[in-house]
Amino acid sequence: MSTANSHIRNFSIIAHIDHGKTSLTDQFLRHTKTVSERDFTERVMDSNPIEKERGITIKLAPVCMQYTAADGEAYQLNLIDTPGHVDFGYEVSRSLAACEGALLVVDATQGIQAQTLSTYQKAQDLGLTIIPVINKIDLPAADVERTMLEVMELCNLSDEDMIAVSAKSGLNINAVLEAVVAKIPAPGGDDSAQLQSLLITSLYDMHRGAIALVRVKNGVLRPQTKMAFVAGKASFLTSEIGHFTPAMTATTQLRSGEVGYVVTGLKDVRGLRVGDTLTEASSVESVEALPGFKEPQPLVFMELYPIDQAEFPDLQDAMSKLILRDAALQYIGTHSQALGSGLRVGFLGVLHAEIVLERLKREANLDLIATAPSVVYQITKKDGTQFEINTPIEMPDPSEIEEVKEPIAAVTILTPRAYVGSLVQLFRERRGALEQTEQVGMTIKLQCTIPLAELITDFHDQLKSVSSGFASLEYTVGEYRAVDAVCVTILLNHEPVPALSFITVREQAHVEGRRIVEKLATLIPRQMFVVPIQAAVGGTVVARETLSAYRKDVTAKLYGGDVTRRKKLLAKQAKGKKRMKAFGKVELDQATFLSLLKRS
Repeated sequence: MSTANSHIRNFSIIAHIDHGKTSLTDQFLRHTKTVSERDFTERVMDSNPIEKERGITIKLAPVCMQYTAADGEAYQLNLIDTPGHVDFGYEVSRSLAACEGALLVVDATQGIQAQTLSTYQKAQDLGLTIIPVINKIDLPAADVERTMLEVMELCNLSDEDMIAVSAKSGLNINAVLEAVVAKIPAPGGDDSAQLQSLLITSLYDMHRGAIALVRVKNGVLRPQTKMAFVAGKASFLTSEIGHFTPAMTATTQLRSGEVGYVVTGLKDVRGLRVGDTLTEASSVESVEALPGFKEPQPLVFMELYPIDQAEFPDLQDAMSKLILRDAALQYIGTHSQALGSGLRVGFLGVLHAEIVLERLKREANLDLIATAPSVVYQITKKDGTQFEINTPIEMPDPSEIEEVKEPIAAVTILTPRAYVGSLVQLFRERRGALEQTEQVGMTIKLQCTIPLAELITDFHDQLKSVSSGFASLEYTVGEYRAVDAVCVTILLNHEPVPALSFITVREQAHVEGRRIVEKLATLIPRQMFVVPIQAAVGGTVVARETLSAYRKDVTAKLYGGDVTRRKKLLAKQAKGKKRMKAFGKVELDQATFLSLLKRS
């Protein structure tokens, strides 16, 4: 059943992780009776077990609620529950583009966080109406007045605009729903115009194929219509359309301003690109594409290897199934002398990688080795050739390289004043630079730039450590800058081990190389021959350790006689060791490799 355009409200929730966004959504579902008390469970919108366990949203989920306001009118409220983590920032921006307003939820015990600030700025750029909501006011540690002052300073709002609630107990939830109806404008759009629908995200159903979540901007979307995407060029016949309530409920049409789903029947979700424009196939060449579309780009790369090589086909099968549900994943096959066959996988960020690894472990029962994360480098060779690499093995010889560029992240950090000095020192150690400081309420906002390669390792853990857990971080990847980067190759008995190679800045090559070879010297079991362990940049060795050979006393059986007998045995042993050194192989076991991946 379609609702008049003037009685539709599309909104999202802007909140940091664990500030009560999902609890607030649960209360909306109860107050609007979208979910009956009998069927209600906590975190209704989180379908993935990992989301429920970690208490985070990693996949956006929409819900259509029918609400009778104080004026007696019935309204259709379309809430798009978005992820809160920086890794899924592009999905969040497309979700906000489908809305006319947003609830800015701030925890009264913690105040404004960096990710909240970043998403708020995206909403401001899109011209959304912001309704500030102060949550967890019933907790003993809540400082409502301080939090309100921070939000007033940030949003340039008066205290009358604030709504103080407790999402846990349901206190003041009706006031929020009334504010949504009163303050957020109705969506525009023309039912008689050419069909324009924004693809917000996609799902995958084993029986019905790829399902597109869309916001209709103009026109009317109907089932059994030949449809196509403007950028993706995929075409299909719509078998079903409807709303999320939160279960999928079929309807006869989606009018301009409404949010719903389209069952495409396509078997590959990669044809549905977030931000693309969906329209009728007959007008795909003439319709104007909605603005803001871009391809999601992987920022972090890892190589995954099964501990048991017999499980490699299972890894391929599990990844091919997972990519049906996650279009942002990219992978190709790879091979390592030390670890065998594996996959090189591109992720949106470190959290995205953690979630994928967890799903592979649980859903496919796979035990995997994941190499240290790496980023994309832009290489310019002396002959003018330009290309990108995302693993150390692809780095050309230093003599051929004209310039190397690495991705730079623009970082926003919110921290109490007491930790500013420690954080600035941490940034300097990681090749970062402080650009700007600003006071926001009782906290300090630091604007910094830092190489992405430094950010994706253990930077977040270090940040929490030096700030006692109080600092929060948000980042975006922008420009590429020239850097004096080199590939450090690890050699065992003069043979390179590609799986241990890494890219670092030239001034750190000696330090990092020394760290690896010293650790290898303690981890590799001694051989029957001397093993040199080297770290080299190009043809230059920057660090070396020597693993001593086992010494066998070949003269122990002698009990006398001429000294030449002893010399003959020792000469024969020396000759054998020389041959073993020339032809001997050093095998790295899995435990050694896992130990090397842990920084210490």
